Amino acid sequence: MGGDFGPHSIVQASIACLAEYPSLHLVLVGQAPLIEDLIAHSPGVDRARLHVEHAGEVIAMDERPAQALRGKADSSMRVALELLRDGRAQACVSAGNTGALMALSRYVLKTLPGIDRPAMVTAVPTRTGCCHLLDLGANVDCSAEQLYQFAVMGAVAAEALGVVRPRVALLNVGTEEVKGNQQVKLAASLLQQASGLNYIGFVEGDGLYRGDADVVVCDGFVGNILLKSSEGLATMIAARIELLFRRNLVSRLAGLLAMPVLRRLRTELAPAQHNGASLLGLQGIVVKSHGSAGADGFKSAIRRALREIGDNLPQRLHGRLEGRLL
Repeated sequence: MGGDFGPHSIVQASIACLAEYPSLHLVLVGQAPLIEDLIAHSPGVDRARLHVEHAGEVIAMDERPAQALRGKADSSMRVALELLRDGRAQACVSAGNTGALMALSRYVLKTLPGIDRPAMVTAVPTRTGCCHLLDLGANVDCSAEQLYQFAVMGAVAAEALGVVRPRVALLNVGTEEVKGNQQVKLAASLLQQASGLNYIGFVEGDGLYRGDADVVVCDGFVGNILLKSSEGLATMIAARIELLFRRNLVSRLAGLLAMPVLRRLRTELAPAQHNGASLLGLQGIVVKSHGSAGADGFKSAIRRALREIGDNLPQRLHGRLEGRLL
């Protein structure tokens, strides 16, 4: 029921994913009459693999997490997380209120041993592949210890995806040791002492996109601004290139020749292709979709949840975090 487009784009994305993955089963949690009406307008849906779970309450996008936690026991977000906790689902995907999702996930699912707070992580495209960036907004203010925990979780998650000895860095205003605020400097000291962690020091924003590190750690305030600015920049560059190729006849002809490359570039950099951030550190798989994501973006979030189910990510995290946390 969350996000800028509500159930319309989520139902559309869900039906498309059912067609793409024959073994997939989905539970849509929210106001059943509305959801059923949307499904009814989509012929050919395999209802044996699509179930609707009614939840009478909705958490508003601007609602305070404490209010959502205490006052809405029948919200779609809480019911979905309880289905995950009770084993009726293997992952939860939400486009709703990030703060509420964070608070409810910690309350319903609990965190893994040794983890204070979950962190949101996603893969950001770079020159050499991708970089795992965390936190993306779940924790606006972070202590040095929490940044250390994020670094360990990010490294373990990257290892689970096949990265050998992932290079871990702290995002900073400079690469020199004297740069940064107190929390970043303290986190750097903790990471330098960590055994089994390939910590390479500070990295600046441009270093992230060069591929200087496999895991980049920051607080949620910085990470959220960086991610959304990057998405806006990618969209703006694509629009400017398209405009330039339409300027005159010569440009149009050049555009026709370059069209295959431009289409591939647009696909690789499109925010919708990278939508979906995992809440690492929970005893269950929770993926947060952008509230502004349309159907294509929400499909990417569902695909991310499917990958994490296949990777058995929470269990792998739990096994590998033992002995690596302070």
